[in-house]
Amino acid sequence: MFDAKLETAKIIQFIKDYFDNNRLYGAIIGLSGGKDSTIAAALMVEALGKDRVTGVTLPCHSKSEDATDAKRIANHLGIEVINFDLTKTFDTFKEGMAEFVGDEKECINSDINLKPRLRMAALYYLSALYSAKKAKTYIVVGTSNKSEIFVGYYTKGGDSVSDIRPLGDLSKEEVVMIGDYLNLPYDLVHKTPSDGLSALSDEEKMGVSYLDIAKYMEDPSLLEEKTRDKIRHLHESSLHKLHTATYQKDQ
Repeated sequence: MFDAKLETAKIIQFIKDYFDNNRLYGAIIGLSGGKDSTIAAALMVEALGKDRVTGVTLPCHSKSEDATDAKRIANHLGIEVINFDLTKTFDTFKEGMAEFVGDEKECINSDINLKPRLRMAALYYLSALYSAKKAKTYIVVGTSNKSEIFVGYYTKGGDSVSDIRPLGDLSKEEVVMIGDYLNLPYDLVHKTPSDGLSALSDEEKMGVSYLDIAKYMEDPSLLEEKTRDKIRHLHESSLHKLHTATYQKDQ
């Protein structure tokens, strides 16, 4: 049985220990307005204090309500929030690639994945900038949870990149329980998960539910064969995202 109070305390201590042991000071976190970034930001504030956490909104042809929700959680937590609009950057990149593009339909996946890669570049730029300006080390917080990581629902070189993952060993359902325990805004904690980049929810894009992913990670036999096969396929076909194939010389 998942104990949200106990796990919250453990995660907070984990963050404190990591920052102390590595002589780190601050955290930069992208705020999407979704539950994962909302809860990850709250845990960082609990561990470090609001003055050491900076939230960043990174709109890029995305829904305006996502930025509004992100600012809401920043205000709720009392943290600084920076807005860096990547729309023009994205458009400039696309213009530069135009000569290589034939059918725009072939670019759909490339376009979707470009956005989180641009966002991560911005977050790392800001972490280096803050480290220089304040002469104290800032790092980038990852917001992916265990369910997403297991099925590869993230962008390689984008939201897969971070310096610390407070939610990395929690299923989506466990993340929600921690959000409720921390008494964060209910509508944000229970917001339908979406990447904010397409018109579909996470579950619609994956073709499976987060609850079924959690069941699979616990015991695949809990699921019917069709669902089990789908999740296994997602997991196995995304393993390349976890490790970079590296040639090793004979010893």
